[in-house]
Amino acid sequence: MSRYEATRTGVDRPGPRVHPQGMDDRRQQPPPTHWESWNPVTGCTKVSEGCRHCYAERFAERWRGIPGHHYEHGFDLQLRPERLELPLHWRQPRRVFVDSMSDLFHGRIPDAYVREVFAIMERASQHVFHVLTKRPERLLQLAPTLPWPPNVWMGVTVERMDYAARADALRRVPAAVRHISAEPLLGPLDALDLADIDLVIAGGESGAERRPPDADWLRGLRDRCVAAGVAFTFKGWGGRGQRDGGRLLDGREWQESPPVVGAGGGEDGAPAKGSQGALF
Repeated sequence: MSRYEATRTGVDRPGPRVHPQGMDDRRQQPPPTHWESWNPVTGCTKVSEGCRHCYAERFAERWRGIPGHHYEHGFDLQLRPERLELPLHWRQPRRVFVDSMSDLFHGRIPDAYVREVFAIMERASQHVFHVLTKRPERLLQLAPTLPWPPNVWMGVTVERMDYAARADALRRVPAAVRHISAEPLLGPLDALDLADIDLVIAGGESGAERRPPDADWLRGLRDRCVAAGVAFTFKGWGGRGQRDGGRLLDGREWQESPPVVGAGGGEDGAPAKGSQGALF
């Protein structure tokens, strides 16, 4: 059995790696096909260059001041406890982007609330949860107090080599699957250490002030993933909208993913930022 399920890549992969959490390769399956966003927190603050043209902020601020709207307070950080148990009511297995409109490890989110979110993810074992942060220090602080079931995939954003230390922090977290988001890709990642990384998701920036990625940055990252046996997904070149530039890299789509335990279905790369499902 190959380590990764690839879509239209034709790339052979090395054999599966067993994680310390007890993942059994005989029970591994492709991830679910259906993507959902789950936002028990909305709002955030900028911490690095990849935040400069934040799609979530652009969307939320459109509605600031409109009484009764979900984003009446714009992109101000808000806990949404009424949304905590939503995944427990989704029967069909889904891939869930956690806090697409925030960062779960923001310093103003109480420790107890982060633990509540993780407890829900542990209970909703039929889904695969993608958690992404640009705040590795808080992640490392809380990691020993959190459950790390196989359906929780932990990731960090590395948009340029300036932020490669986030990947070093991620390696210290006992997640079953560790992933790097190189989106928006703002520079070459030729020196990025891919040891103990299972998935890299790359893409260009979207919006009117986007900074387009160099094709060689993407090729270099893809080729290093192929050589290291790391799943690689290319979400697109970006444009005014995320999908405007297309998703082909050297004539093919790259939509790879590690297998999962306990959730059925196929795979479909990664969710598009700014899609309707990523806003609430």
